Amino acid sequence: MGKLKESGASEMRPVRRARIAVAAVFAVHGAVTGNFATRIPWIQERLDLSAGQLGLALAFPAIGASVAMPLAGRISHRFGARAALRGLLALWTAWLAMPPLAPGLVWLCGALLIFGAVAGTSDVAMNALGVEIENRLGRSIMSGLHGMWSVGALTGSAAGTVAAHADADARLHLAIAAGVLTVLGAVACHWVLDLRSAPEEHPPPHFALPPRSALIIGAVGFCAVFAEGASLDWSAVYLRDVMDTSPGVAAACTTAFSCTMAGARLVGDAVVARFGPVRTVRTGGVLATAGGLLVVTASGPALAITGFGLIGLGIAVVVPLAFAAAGRSGPAPSQAIAGVATITYTSGLIAPAAMGSIADLTSLTISFCLVTTLALGLVAGAGVLRTPAGTDATDSAPHPDPDASTSRATLS
Repeated sequence: MGKLKESGASEMRPVRRARIAVAAVFAVHGAVTGNFATRIPWIQERLDLSAGQLGLALAFPAIGASVAMPLAGRISHRFGARAALRGLLALWTAWLAMPPLAPGLVWLCGALLIFGAVAGTSDVAMNALGVEIENRLGRSIMSGLHGMWSVGALTGSAAGTVAAHADADARLHLAIAAGVLTVLGAVACHWVLDLRSAPEEHPPPHFALPPRSALIIGAVGFCAVFAEGASLDWSAVYLRDVMDTSPGVAAACTTAFSCTMAGARLVGDAVVARFGPVRTVRTGGVLATAGGLLVVTASGPALAITGFGLIGLGIAVVVPLAFAAAGRSGPAPSQAIAGVATITYTSGLIAPAAMGSIADLTSLTISFCLVTTLALGLVAGAGVLRTPAGTDATDSAPHPDPDASTSRATLS
């Protein structure tokens, strides 16, 4: 019996190590977003872009992601999960240096198109690995992994806040950040699971329609990601233009938003285990709606920052729950995850353009009324995350399957 326990512990050790490695990958991925988001006002001012032009440019990362994400499964099949993630993450981190170098709107759109393509494919790859580890461990970890993404975004936005407050040139700031994050990402990828397809397994199609389950789950994720993308991309601009704050205070609003999301996601697995996904998402929808109302009615920057914080708190666990549900919804987890990711990134595609267009026609305050409405949609749509057994408590957690994926995965 003692030898069996020792053998089991030895077999689980690489999985636990891989969990730490994937958590680090999530943090690096988030840090890229955090650094970039805080310097959007600098790029807008340098290129003299209107709100509509900025909204157009910020739609291109989501366009690139939506087009490229269906390729993630084939890339992982061809090179193996570890090598695919290593290459895609390196492209994502290194490309952070390119957007601030754009000499005009067209060049910025092109840089952001590639930026989004490598962001989306690396996102699918790391989430697929996260779901695989979750299934092997037999307990929920996806909220925690996304919490590490938010920790990375918080760290990146904090660095961006310092750089913005010091009036540093974003070209230098983002080039340094790109170099550091590329190295950190390469180190983390060394320890992730090296999943490989069996020789007889046919490669997935270049483009595959998402399964029906992914469409339903993705609808809830759509609302959350719209609110997240709008807040992350436009919160600093909102504080600067509507609340008439300094660049440093405006960037700090993005940091506050990232902070509440990080904290909520880090405790999200425990909350979901206690209350279930449906009640958790419904309560989050109420908080996010209250935050949106506070943003659009705020009379000063402190109230607006509090509102953005509540939005982050309310939507924090929605996307992790959507990815986890997609990964367990059928026989092809990567395809389902890619389907949900495509839907959520489509939301990210719509959000910047919609926010900028509405702001041009009316005001940025009116734009956030749309965010508030979609946050309310989480309250109505949370039921789609209910488990097949009709419960939404601890039995929604994955259960260990010692035989799962042994035919297509190797550990090293």
